[in-house]
Amino acid sequence: MRLVTTVLAAAMLTAAMPLSATVAETSERGFVTQDQADVAASPLDTWLALIRPAAWWNDAHTWSADAANMTLTPQAGGCFCERVPGEDREDGFSLDGSVQHMTVIQAYPLRNLRMRGGLGPLQGEPATGVLTITLEEIAGGTRIRWEYAVGGSMRYEVASISQAVDGVMSQQLHGLRDYLGALEGAGGEADDPADGEATIEAQIDALQDTE
Repeated sequence: MRLVTTVLAAAMLTAAMPLSATVAETSERGFVTQDQADVAASPLDTWLALIRPAAWWNDAHTWSADAANMTLTPQAGGCFCERVPGEDREDGFSLDGSVQHMTVIQAYPLRNLRMRGGLGPLQGEPATGVLTITLEEIAGGTRIRWEYAVGGSMRYEVASISQAVDGVMSQQLHGLRDYLGALEGAGGEADDPADGEATIEAQIDALQDTE
């Protein structure tokens, strides 16, 4: 429960940031978030970084609190997974856990990566999502388009959870952008997250009341 609460708190904190992302569509069935970033790297370098989430995924949005435990196999049926190290015991015996965040359903190197799964608090819901990441070569680098389409039954108000997920998705994209280096003049920097902290606790309570 503490881990789920932590994930929700981190999600809502990110959602309070006025990032450049957009909740492009909402309905009773789900929502779609979209964002993009221009990086000063070739499509090849961008792809190689994309499939190594341990290098840029945010630690706050992992179950182990360490993105170094995350791996991604970029082929159909491949796993976007995380190892959760077991706690040390006095007898020296421990068992590692694991998490499947998403499953790869389409991989075109240098062009497109598509995965299916419910991220963060959505993992505990019947709803699922499809994350489509598209790479486009542009002058001086690569444009990364990032879309997460979520649909199905969930115990959250769509208006609230869509904003939270939107913020989390942008945070991961911006982590990848910062790892590769933003293309000069592309913009897209996030504002100070402290501006929205006052409302975080109330937003989390509202989401948890729907469980």
